[in-house]
Amino acid sequence: MMKALKLAVGLGAMAIAIHPAMAQETLKVGLTGALTGPVAGTYAPAVEGLRLYIDGVNEAGGIDGKSIELLIQDDGAEPSRAAANAKRFLTQDGVVLMINSSLSSTYAPVMAESKRAGVPLMFAASACPKEVFPPAEPNLFCTTAFGTGYDSRAALGFIRDEAGTDVKIGFQAMAIPVSRGEIDFAEGLAAEMGMTPVAKEITPPPAPDYTPFATNINNSGAEWVWSWAPWAAQIKTFEALRRLGWEGSYLTWAHLEAESELARVKDPAFYVLGANALFYEDLPVMQEIAAAAEAADSQYPAAQMTEGWIAGMVIESALKSAEDPASAESVLAAMSKLNVDTKGLRGSALEWTADNHFRTEQSYRVYRWNADSAAIETVSDWQAYDVK
Repeated sequence: MMKALKLAVGLGAMAIAIHPAMAQETLKVGLTGALTGPVAGTYAPAVEGLRLYIDGVNEAGGIDGKSIELLIQDDGAEPSRAAANAKRFLTQDGVVLMINSSLSSTYAPVMAESKRAGVPLMFAASACPKEVFPPAEPNLFCTTAFGTGYDSRAALGFIRDEAGTDVKIGFQAMAIPVSRGEIDFAEGLAAEMGMTPVAKEITPPPAPDYTPFATNINNSGAEWVWSWAPWAAQIKTFEALRRLGWEGSYLTWAHLEAESELARVKDPAFYVLGANALFYEDLPVMQEIAAAAEAADSQYPAAQMTEGWIAGMVIESALKSAEDPASAESVLAAMSKLNVDTKGLRGSALEWTADNHFRTEQSYRVYRWNADSAAIETVSDWQAYDVK
């Protein structure tokens, strides 16, 4: 079991500096994340992947001999706790970079604290807010695979390619700002494309029973559904639809849980769209992640650590390229001109510019379960979108 993270959850906080020379100067990075609560399954594995990556950086000598001290605070997806965590990082810990790995309901207070202090804030495993897209807010960045607007363009483009535009389409979101905003956008875009939006269900976080929402979609005559929400809401709405006898096709965002869930559900009309490659491809970088997870005796599958691993790559690159990695101002300047090779974990490099803190190109794949081969298959290979 991953003892360090379990201890953090129990105490509500964790400070990690995996380096023998603890007395020397360290580069402090603070993370507030939903490590407990109903959505922890989407965030805690990513945080573990980040922790393991930083562990490896420190074991290899750190950044010019300085170790990275990763300070992790659990916010349980509660805005007030996230705000308190951010204040602590900035006023007590002196971090050079903050990370948010939680629901979008926690964003506003953390962003306010980051802006006030002039410290860069990076969203990792949490939805990228609109402020990181061109023209980006100077101190906000995002490494997370999913991106508002572009995800729905890719999703509806895939549905158009599969079923044409003469199709009735339903939508599902969670009642949190980013999720609802994306599905509102998708509904309007579908109509512009000639599709017929017939239902839009916004579920609470979380819903005790998804049957009423699924019933509305089923009764609407929807032939396809596009769901963009935390994984629990996506999969539970789908399973409720199937229990009602709905025979349509369902497309969701490929969160960390997607790969194992495709194998569990085994439904060829259940599709996942994402910007991360799935682990069945067994790339060298995936073998590296798996080896790190095994060595740490992690409680989480390596296949759920991609988001954290990519965030770790970005942090290492930013600190290495900063003129003074112990200065938040210098780290911020380095992050505004960063280009990170994800080694195949994504279809495109993660590149930031002065006015684009999402990425210059976003690529998507669609996967599903193939009943004949009893394995996951790629339905639509990398499709690239320029981010402007």
